Amino acid sequence: MTNNGELNIPDIPALSGTTTQEYVYERLRNAIMLGAIEPGTSLTMRGLAECLGLSPTPVREAVRRLSSEHAIQIKDNRRMTVPLMTLDRFEELVALRVAIEVHTAQRALPYMSDVIIEKLTEMDDRMDGFVSERDLDQLTLLNQDFHRTLYTVNPAQASMPIIESIWLQLGPFQRQVLTRVTEYYEIDRHKEILAALTTRDATALQDAITNDIRDGVLKSGRSLLADIEAA
Repeated sequence: MTNNGELNIPDIPALSGTTTQEYVYERLRNAIMLGAIEPGTSLTMRGLAECLGLSPTPVREAVRRLSSEHAIQIKDNRRMTVPLMTLDRFEELVALRVAIEVHTAQRALPYMSDVIIEKLTEMDDRMDGFVSERDLDQLTLLNQDFHRTLYTVNPAQASMPIIESIWLQLGPFQRQVLTRVTEYYEIDRHKEILAALTTRDATALQDAITNDIRDGVLKSGRSLLADIEAA
């Protein structure tokens, strides 16, 4: 099991006017969503503070918020962990991703422009390069940006906080899948998403989003969980 001494908490730029507490929260949240901290990692308040070079006070508030978002589990002995994934929880989170992201994509479709499609195409091309290079950090970040850009085209969207909460809970396990499972789906579902956006085809968009989520994590995730349970 990983401990504080082996933590990888990537640095992120602090926005102007951001408090220390908010910065710590965003940095820890980014690390968990990115999958930089593995499921089952044991954490302590002091260890996190030392890793970040801060006092425990702002870390304590960040941990409290992340605990309420189910990204960190606080134990009775005051130790903390990034929760391990179970098959039932995994299936539930993937089903929620499909339902909410299909809804959000379809609501964004009427606001889609050729300029945004071109931007998404450029992002997908860059992702292809990160796949070839096995740069999992940049691949994960850009994949999130791809979906976020698509969904937020709708000026009235209210789903992103829910979607990012699911990404946060899936992030550590999804990184395990990317790292340990070498089998990737053969069809580039992002190309199907772009084609559906170009033709403004809501049904094709629904299918492409659904298949992108399921192909990208569901089959490989089930396989990895089966291997973990069998070990």
